[in-house]
Amino acid sequence: MAKLELKPADDCRYDILSLGEVMLRFDPGEGRIRTARRFQAWEGGGEYNVARGLRRCFGQRAAVVTSFAKNEVGLLMEDFILQGGVDTSLVKWMDYDGIGRTVRNGMNFTERGFGIRGAVGCSDRGNTAASQLKAGDIDWDYIFGTLGVRWFHTGGIFAALSETTGEVVIEAAKTAKKYGTMVSYDLNYRPSLWKGFGGLEKCQQINREIAKYVDVMIGNEEDFTACLGFEVEGADENLTDLDVGSFQKMIAKAVAEFPNFKATATTMRGVKTATVNDWGAMCWCNGEFYTSTQRPELEIMDRVGGGDSFASGFIYGLMVLQDPAKAIEYGAAHGALAMTTPGDTTMASLTEVEKIVAGAGARVDR
Repeated sequence: MAKLELKPADDCRYDILSLGEVMLRFDPGEGRIRTARRFQAWEGGGEYNVARGLRRCFGQRAAVVTSFAKNEVGLLMEDFILQGGVDTSLVKWMDYDGIGRTVRNGMNFTERGFGIRGAVGCSDRGNTAASQLKAGDIDWDYIFGTLGVRWFHTGGIFAALSETTGEVVIEAAKTAKKYGTMVSYDLNYRPSLWKGFGGLEKCQQINREIAKYVDVMIGNEEDFTACLGFEVEGADENLTDLDVGSFQKMIAKAVAEFPNFKATATTMRGVKTATVNDWGAMCWCNGEFYTSTQRPELEIMDRVGGGDSFASGFIYGLMVLQDPAKAIEYGAAHGALAMTTPGDTTMASLTEVEKIVAGAGARVDR
């Protein structure tokens, strides 16, 4: 494979920068949201989780661009992010009016599910500071040109937050490309977010424009179909070994239309129950497809964030190891490990990921 051309680390303050909303997650543990009397608090966000994984598990210098209302909840979010080792100096703070009439911070209540009862999420993120970001609010030339960033990651959840956030993504991605920063994007289609302004038509309009500036595109078959308009023939809701060939044909169409794609990747999840999934991943890079070790009937504690942890492991494999075959293994292993612990973000170490990639089992480590 021809190596991905990344900016030298010595010329950049950050190895990874993510753009996205970070919410406060309330986790009722083994119980239900509707009957809970106590919650564990975590931070999480589809784009942010990737930067945090690259910092916490893979040792890369990470920062996040987001926005918070400046109140006690916003400061709590900042504290969570700092505990994860992610730089918060690029956070845009907005004045708080005392009751959240004009701006507030997002919350996400998520229960894990068990067996036949699926996971349930209940977001409360309207009118948030991050959703109010608009083109011109962030000095991207300073970030990418003066500070320097090797890899920029964002995704379709942030792009769908409001009528202005898609333009922020486009502006950021264009500027990143101008300064030679690698750009990755996770399509992460959420119909509930897009239905407020333009639905599927607007989703495809925005995402197809963003795709012009993306080097590494991440998403499953539903994402590629909904966000970019590429149909996959004969696929069901779970991407399994039976329809990998169809997905490969769809990727071939996508790459033909967007020759700027240097790599694409997807998880391959077969949902048996909320706590048992078939799990694997596949990527395309430089004309070749690579498939990870398949893990049938993987036991899951908390599936939220598994795809984001996959993305961080995959990016690490491309950015540091410069090997797509290793990248897909590291991504799949890291995603699997992340789903064995509660919360959106990783609690895995690089040593643990390397052991899983090498085929180690779950014997006690002493």
